[in-house]
Amino acid sequence: MNSLLLLIICIAILILGYIFYGGWLCKQWGVGDSKKPTPAHEMEDGVDYVPAKTPVLMGHHFSSIAGAGPITGPIGAAMFGWVPVVLWILVGGIFFGGVHDFGALFASIRHKGQSIGEIISTNMSKRAKMLFTIFAYLTLILVVAAFASIVATTFGAVVDEAGAIDRAASATNASVAMVSLLFIVIAIVFGFMVYRRNASMAVSTILGVVAIALCMVIGMNFHPIYLTTNTWMIIVGIYIAIASVTPVWILLQPRDYLSSFLLYAMLAVALVGVVISHAGMGGADGLAAFNGFAVDNGNGMQYLFPVLFTTVACGAISGFHSLVSSGTTSKQLDKETDAKPIAYGGMLLECVLAVITVCAINFAYKNGITAGATAIFAGGISQMYSGFGEGAVTILNTLLVLTYSAFCLTSLDTATRLARFMFQEFFLEPGQTVDDIKEGWKKTLVNPYVATIITVVLGIALGMTGYSKIWGLFGAANQLLAGIGLLAVATWLGNVGKNNKMFLVPMAFMIVVTICSLCVTVKNQIGIISAGGADWGPYAQAVLGVLLIVLAIFLVIEGIQTLSKQKKKA
Repeated sequence: MNSLLLLIICIAILILGYIFYGGWLCKQWGVGDSKKPTPAHEMEDGVDYVPAKTPVLMGHHFSSIAGAGPITGPIGAAMFGWVPVVLWILVGGIFFGGVHDFGALFASIRHKGQSIGEIISTNMSKRAKMLFTIFAYLTLILVVAAFASIVATTFGAVVDEAGAIDRAASATNASVAMVSLLFIVIAIVFGFMVYRRNASMAVSTILGVVAIALCMVIGMNFHPIYLTTNTWMIIVGIYIAIASVTPVWILLQPRDYLSSFLLYAMLAVALVGVVISHAGMGGADGLAAFNGFAVDNGNGMQYLFPVLFTTVACGAISGFHSLVSSGTTSKQLDKETDAKPIAYGGMLLECVLAVITVCAINFAYKNGITAGATAIFAGGISQMYSGFGEGAVTILNTLLVLTYSAFCLTSLDTATRLARFMFQEFFLEPGQTVDDIKEGWKKTLVNPYVATIITVVLGIALGMTGYSKIWGLFGAANQLLAGIGLLAVATWLGNVGKNNKMFLVPMAFMIVVTICSLCVTVKNQIGIISAGGADWGPYAQAVLGVLLIVLAIFLVIEGIQTLSKQKKKA
């Protein structure tokens, strides 16, 4: 099949899914029926609860959920062929991920903008909420560690054997760091002008986009800052600590809004690239249609089930999305009817990016680029423009790498704020907010500065001491979050008398996938330990894997009991 035809078909299917299935979900849940103001208005505090204009919030939400996920996921699953990856993106996005993200946002705005943990507490049990919150918090710490390490490595200077910084080899990294720093300054200025000087959103957006372009030009030609990766880790830690507690209108909203234009530009460049190249899928060393249900990728035999469904998360369904929807997005939603375009639409737009990534993988393989997620994605798309000369390919490749880094930093500061929310909510009783705690040790722990410092120290410390040793668990842990998120929203809808049947199949499937994946991981880690010579990594993965299996089973039992009671009551 031609890659252009594939992309057109996929976009058409996703548009139809948004119009018809997304519209049906709105009717089933009564989205927009409530005349009550959203939490952003009802609980506005100028820090976390701040109403945002629809395009601004769409920019924050899309930038936060996308990150590097819809790029790295399809690349990791490409070993099975493009057909299963694309099918999972389409089915997963429309019937799994879109429902998951939309449901989590809608449930959160009906629960004072609080997280999935609070929804579980109100509709299942306090014990289930505490277990979920601990699990979600630790998962977010792992995300903070991973993305901080990725960003610091992208910024960090290359050090030679003598320990000296190689400025020539470090030029690209220094350029990326410079652009990112300038970008933060532009975002602060944008937020101040729009929210404190009531500047025109349209004019500010145009000026902001022009400023982003200037940032890139300056950064690519002037980048005097050359620091080691460890130094950047500390700087990134300080940045995310500040970003987690500053009012969202100063940095989070404007930065993510402006970042989204990089993402939209990347989508546009990729779409035009596919039109220009319109390469056939597969053939001549391209990405094969289907390589079988079992594939040896050099690290042992990999099976399509469950590997495909834990590898392609963002772009199909990802538990991290429910934390974003119920963590930051729900606290900024201006009106209830914005939930569908932002949550359901944002998920399907991410599906488009995932399909484009599949096309980029195919083109990269045809050009001999087969290693490294950034290299495959940026190289595959930039090579589509090879007819315009080597200079165009080089410039596009650099810009795509810069964009990729910007997404990682966006996801990082969002993850830090989400982790802070989870830490605070752990100490709250059902229906309670942080402001309700007036004294005692809980008052200290729910303080946003204390919660942030603990979160950042744990995340940066793990990032500097070997998060990669337990990163293998993230895929399954993330999809367990998705399964539990679906379960939580299903129980709430059942309690308020709304149709929740659209959650049951996705929920059951994701929990089965998770448990199977965790069982395989535990088995493999035990094999490594039995062979001797293992460090702490396999032991940690084996123990944590077993604990996650127990957590999944416990929450499933709680969920089934709740749903059974609802059925009897009905």
